[in-house]
Amino acid sequence: MAVVVDRLQEYFDQIRADLDRTVDFWMKHSHDKEHGGFLNCIGKTGELYDETKYCWLQGRQVWTYARLYNDIKRFRKPEILEEAVQGGKFLMSKVRDPSTYRCYFSLTRDGKPIKIQRTIFTECFYLMAMSELAIATKDDTYLNEAIKMRDKLFFWTDVDDTDIVGSRLPGDVPANTMGVHFMLLAVISQLMRHKKEEDLEFYQEKAIHCVGKLQLHIQRNGAVILENVSQDGDELPGCQGRLMIPGHAIEAGWFLLEYTDNFPNDSDENLVKTALQNFILNPFKTGWDKEHGGLFYMLDADGLSPTILEWNMKLWWPHNEAMIAFLMAYMKTKDQLYLEKFAQVFDYTYTHFVDEEHGEWFGYLNQQGDISMDFKGGPFKGCFHVPRCLMICEQLLQQITVNKQ
Repeated sequence: MAVVVDRLQEYFDQIRADLDRTVDFWMKHSHDKEHGGFLNCIGKTGELYDETKYCWLQGRQVWTYARLYNDIKRFRKPEILEEAVQGGKFLMSKVRDPSTYRCYFSLTRDGKPIKIQRTIFTECFYLMAMSELAIATKDDTYLNEAIKMRDKLFFWTDVDDTDIVGSRLPGDVPANTMGVHFMLLAVISQLMRHKKEEDLEFYQEKAIHCVGKLQLHIQRNGAVILENVSQDGDELPGCQGRLMIPGHAIEAGWFLLEYTDNFPNDSDENLVKTALQNFILNPFKTGWDKEHGGLFYMLDADGLSPTILEWNMKLWWPHNEAMIAFLMAYMKTKDQLYLEKFAQVFDYTYTHFVDEEHGEWFGYLNQQGDISMDFKGGPFKGCFHVPRCLMICEQLLQQITVNKQ
């Protein structure tokens, strides 16, 4: 145990240096000076291999730059704020449909719409970008955008989702999908950074609803977190009903811990225990590959082979979520077990994912831990999971080290 504690400074130093490399990578290679916004499809050393712009990554990068500017002193640089602002303007002018407030999923390089999805995730990241940018610029234009999108999101999720999913076919039964409610919980946490007392009751009501929906995913006497359940919390038939995504469960776990900090008067010890045991520890134990190390992308609750072809790959982002979750869990409990788990994930990631030479992380490994695809940015990977993880972990490790001193 002492070995793990003695490595706290090592973790901090490596993560701080890694965050600097990662931000430098995106600042150098992703800015589109001609058309605005950010280039997403970036190769190993920074080369552009596709000009398609993925809009949830546009929102994520604006949020990342603005949060770095707001929360980490050494990133409070004019050039970072300038890029966040130009990215925000690109979002408002090209990504969001002014008549419906739906956001496109992908665009041509010069901003022509290519595709829109039947989900709310691009809209969520649009809101988060506008909210954080409002804090950085002190410009209410961005906050007003975030509030307008907030109202749309809650209408679509609570009242009528026709604008999102269209008309349903007879066999398409509405499901409670975990990602929707933990993203809404993240949106609420983001909006609470504006510290508007008049909105607190509204956010608390919505957050309580999301927490209740997330807890419906605890199935089989607490042994598993299923990705999809019925609206009433019953297990669904077939592959989708048995699907487990360990990274999603762990991410939901730290969102729940964050909720208990945001609403301490409404939280109890049982919810903290649920977040720690059901959403973080159990999925980590089930999801960790005991032979090769690393977290599986997807699993089947009955031990069958998932139908997603890449189910046994090791993706970057579940390891990001686990690093955050275990440090948050340690801060919440001071239980050394969570530092041990953090060390386990840290050692795997810094052996397999991190590119110290060129910056950023590789995103996709095969089951054995070899690099499967060496690009740094693509349709689903951009300037978000890695810098968010490193930023949060740097802040948490700094607090842990100060407390120990």
